[in-house]
Amino acid sequence: MFSVTQDQINQFNEDGFLIVDRLIDDDTVETLRACYERLFCGEFETGVRPDEVNWQQETGDPSLSRQICNGWKADRDIADVVLREDLGKAVAELGGWPGARIMIDNVIWKPTGARSLGHHQDSAYLDWYSPSDLLSCWIALDETTADGGTIEFVRGSHKWKHSMPEGEFHGPEEYRKYMELAAEREGVEPEIVYVEVPKGSGSFHHGWTWHGSGPNKAARPRRSLVLHAMRSDTEYVPAHLSDGMGHVYSRYKRLADNTIDENYFPVLWRNDGYRTPGIDAYLAR
Repeated sequence: MFSVTQDQINQFNEDGFLIVDRLIDDDTVETLRACYERLFCGEFETGVRPDEVNWQQETGDPSLSRQICNGWKADRDIADVVLREDLGKAVAELGGWPGARIMIDNVIWKPTGARSLGHHQDSAYLDWYSPSDLLSCWIALDETTADGGTIEFVRGSHKWKHSMPEGEFHGPEEYRKYMELAAEREGVEPEIVYVEVPKGSGSFHHGWTWHGSGPNKAARPRRSLVLHAMRSDTEYVPAHLSDGMGHVYSRYKRLADNTIDENYFPVLWRNDGYRTPGIDAYLAR
């Protein structure tokens, strides 16, 4: 079970991110690595296709990072991790939220030689729900290094003015360009922090923290699993359902109201003890 301390919460609020040890054990790392092999070959254990499949064996560009969104719906080895109650509680406590639900997960595999992922702010894409807060938990499945294209954060950038989404996300040559332009507008020199951790460790980051990753120049792949969480009390914003990621996830909007449906965005933890009842049944093999 993972938990955060008040000192860690204070550090998160100051920096916009928090680097932590041992979110998953070595056995779970190996289970997830095998799961990644299946997913990127189009083998979906539950029979449900993930919401976004951005790379597949035989057709994917080998120079790009492999990415799948909402692998938890396709494989319960992913779901076992991203639907954890303790991670939901940690996210809620870091964010000062009444509770947390999963928005999406990211299954990411950056092989040796793969190009960069552009610096961005996650919350810039999230006008389709409100409150549009986001907080993410990033878990390394390989030892990470700066030259291996690990995730990098800009300290304190969650306090900068919010920017509109710009530029290419997958494989840009100048992957820090738009972050550096934002820093220039702020009149600051960006302080970049690389998340260099052993497998099983990782980080949490604020939705407005600038982050991205450089090319993988190391001899090993860089695989990671990311839980992107939103508040438990969010609702759809109909006027923005075609904006950002809303054009994908508006498909789950109910007809009669703006409620975020727990079948697709389950509540992981809430401060009154509530957790979406169907999670345990779904995880049972």
